[in-house]
Amino acid sequence: MNSGLNPADPTLVAAFRSALLHQGLIAAALFLLLWLLWGASRNWLRPGEAVHAPRAAEPAGHRVLRIGFGLLWVFDGILQAQPQMPGGLPSQVIEPTAQSSPRWVQDLVNAGGTIWSNHPITAAAASVWIQVGIGLWLLVAVRGWWSRGAGLASVAWGLMVWIWGESFGGIFAPGLSWLTGAPGAVLLYCVAGALIALPARAWLTARTGRLLLAGAGLFFIGMAVLQAWPGRGYWQGRSGSLSAMVASMAQTSQPRALSSLVAAFGSFDTAHGFAVNLFVVIALAAIGAALLTGRPRLVRVAVLAAGVLCLADWVLVQDFGFFGGLGTDPNSMIPTILLLAAGYLALTRLPDAAAEPEAAVQAEAVTPAPGGRWRELLRPEGARAALTATSMQTVTALAALGVIVIGAAPMAAASLSPTADPILAQAIAGYSPPLDSPASPFRLTDQDGRTVTLASLRGKVVLLTFLDPVCTTDCPLIAQEFKATAAMLGAQARQTELVAIVANPTYYSTQFTQAFDRQEGLSAVPDWLYLTGTLTQLRSAWQQYGVTVENLPAGAMSAHNDLAFVIDRAGVIRQEIDADPGPGTTSTRSSFAVLFAADVRQALSQS
Repeated sequence: MNSGLNPADPTLVAAFRSALLHQGLIAAALFLLLWLLWGASRNWLRPGEAVHAPRAAEPAGHRVLRIGFGLLWVFDGILQAQPQMPGGLPSQVIEPTAQSSPRWVQDLVNAGGTIWSNHPITAAAASVWIQVGIGLWLLVAVRGWWSRGAGLASVAWGLMVWIWGESFGGIFAPGLSWLTGAPGAVLLYCVAGALIALPARAWLTARTGRLLLAGAGLFFIGMAVLQAWPGRGYWQGRSGSLSAMVASMAQTSQPRALSSLVAAFGSFDTAHGFAVNLFVVIALAAIGAALLTGRPRLVRVAVLAAGVLCLADWVLVQDFGFFGGLGTDPNSMIPTILLLAAGYLALTRLPDAAAEPEAAVQAEAVTPAPGGRWRELLRPEGARAALTATSMQTVTALAALGVIVIGAAPMAAASLSPTADPILAQAIAGYSPPLDSPASPFRLTDQDGRTVTLASLRGKVVLLTFLDPVCTTDCPLIAQEFKATAAMLGAQARQTELVAIVANPTYYSTQFTQAFDRQEGLSAVPDWLYLTGTLTQLRSAWQQYGVTVENLPAGAMSAHNDLAFVIDRAGVIRQEIDADPGPGTTSTRSSFAVLFAADVRQALSQS
């Protein structure tokens, strides 16, 4: 999954910023357009016609979840916009998280991460807009089907992030602990989304709050048992799991005062690890037991105690969760506090039992489910009736859904592409300005012993490189890139000649070029030429094309710079590309092939 690229590569950073800017302008235009259309639609109403709809007061617990997690999703989206996210998230966040999990989890995460590796700019930008869109949708959709839809969107995207971004929150990895974020922050987003998606009537009794708090109680007791389990490293201070975690968090880039505070707690845990863990176990068990009672007074004390414990852990152990350059969320403590607060409010602050049920039902009735009654909307009276019931919040929710589509649509299209984005190759190769200079002539012999000159290739676009036939590092990778290029060109490959010239002053006979072709599966590639000649002829070609070749000590391979040239039908060099494959991953090999194919097509179109 890892592309091996430098996350701070200026090409990737600039492309990411450009993508965010362009998509941000589209999102802003979408909001402006929908607001203008909605404002103009007010003029369609008949004089004196009222624009109103029954409004039920939003239950307090629902409001806490909707606003709290809406803000969290927006904040997470902003974190996803960090410049190094496209190149750094797979290698510095996703892969390290999956490493301690079972092999099947790693394979699943790597399979899902292929899209990100092949299309880092598209995937990173999509993550920004999907999360910002979900957050805005939650913030503005107060009730009805739109609010429930926002909750379901939160569940759907949250599960994807939990599985492929958090490796199931690490629940299959050793050392699982509530202190370090179990069961994964985004799983709590999913729980909140499911609660927001409940029908309005579910919030009109204490049952929802009672069930939520009981579930939280069982979770806290389970985490207390897990924390107390011997042999997991939490009872030790020095060299224990918690002290190691805190020490690593103290080293991340953050304000000095916070780093000092975290380091001080780490020192305290090193000296008093048993006492710290005993306190955590007792606190978790007591909070869980109090939540299970369902008694408002005990629950209130438990929620307050849990809030204090969560905040202490968020600061001293999780270190706010988003420092260090590639943090993607504030970790699990704030979501936990929001869920507990919502459960308490749902248990104790109930709407008026006599008035609210009817109002809630009416509120959902005037907000039709997406996809319903399209025939009515096509009729003038139906459209006018719908407009009278449409609020500014509904229009804004529709715009927020559009923001999600702005991110999700390019990502879905990219996932269908079998090849990688050429931005990876451009990041490795650097900027290559177009050229317009005559290609130096050569007279060499192909792998079948036939004489080939540059003049004999006139009328075709030539993609030229230099390969060592006994190389075991870069040259086989470049050969596979050329092979993939031929496949990508399709019918245009007939107008193209893929050419390599031997780059080894010792092993340069046709015996070695033929063996290399068999090894790399190039024999069956049409219009493939692997040229050699006398050492004098080869040295002349190397010099004319700026390729330096020298034997490596104690080995058969030679050292040479990796270059590729695109020569048009008239024998003019149109592009010189640094063909060093860099990390040589599947994504970068595919990316170079896409880049080569694009340059060949451009040369074909110009001649």
